[in-house]
Amino acid sequence: MLFVGVKGRELNLFKTDLCKILDIEYPIFQGGMAWVATAELAAAVSEAGGLGIIGAGNAPPDVVREQIRKARSLTDKPFGVNLYYMSPFVEDIIKVVIEEKVAVLTTGAGNPGKHIVQLKEAGIKVFPVVSSVALAKRLARTGVDGLIAEGMECGGHVGEITTMALVPQIVDAVDLPVIAAGGIYDGRGILAALSLGAVGVQMGTRFVCATECVVHKNYKEAIIKAKDRDTVLTGYNGHYVRVLRNKLTRMYEELVSRNASPEEFEKLGVGRLRAAAIDGDVVMGSVMSGQVAAMVNKIQPAQEIINELVEDVEKQMTRLQNLLGR
Repeated sequence: MLFVGVKGRELNLFKTDLCKILDIEYPIFQGGMAWVATAELAAAVSEAGGLGIIGAGNAPPDVVREQIRKARSLTDKPFGVNLYYMSPFVEDIIKVVIEEKVAVLTTGAGNPGKHIVQLKEAGIKVFPVVSSVALAKRLARTGVDGLIAEGMECGGHVGEITTMALVPQIVDAVDLPVIAAGGIYDGRGILAALSLGAVGVQMGTRFVCATECVVHKNYKEAIIKAKDRDTVLTGYNGHYVRVLRNKLTRMYEELVSRNASPEEFEKLGVGRLRAAAIDGDVVMGSVMSGQVAAMVNKIQPAQEIINELVEDVEKQMTRLQNLLGR
């Protein structure tokens, strides 16, 4: 147990192996959300003791490099980059993160295996996002440093298994540090993840409403207004994305009802995330959000979010100890 000072008093928080591996204070990753997780947010989360992550998405390499350098100007703490393997710039982004000596690379929508050797030689830790045991086992064999087990409660691209069911299965299947993601909002979620065998958590939706997150205010307000049943899945044939319900999602439902072609789904989805995150179009934009959206009720600095998480972990630990009669 580690004692840390928050707001002038001493609190308890587990310092897991993840903290030692990455030289971070708390085992909390901020999700690398495209168009959302910029240098400002990543730096703020890292400064607060977590691991901030820049979402590369489909951005060209010069933009990613600029974001990395901006984050480094705002913090001297470790931070990461999320690489989307369906980006047309994958090879260039790999070169950028190596040249810029980024501490951590998280990956999604692909296998980082062919890049592991050069990333390891550069001292970069690699944590792919996985949504199944089979994928976890396959990626574990490539030499990655850990895995992010992401349940379908998350926002954005989702798998088919819940966090509660997925995390312990992956923990049992691989001999690597596992980070739990999807449906985590507060200290209760963090302790639940640790009890399932994870060594840390990744959180996205709550950090969208961090003060330092530069998404359009309409996006943040949509999350704050969301109720418990306001997220839906859009997409086709196993390629599903969790977003907040709006006119766009009703159009997706219409495509599903008439068994539309993949081309029609693709056409409808082009540019919708940018429309929501940058332009503030929460009617026809893709407002990606996890099921914990209904729990988010305010915009607050990343430091305050981290402080609340730390305090809540300590509070919930005390509650559990009392429950067990200790």
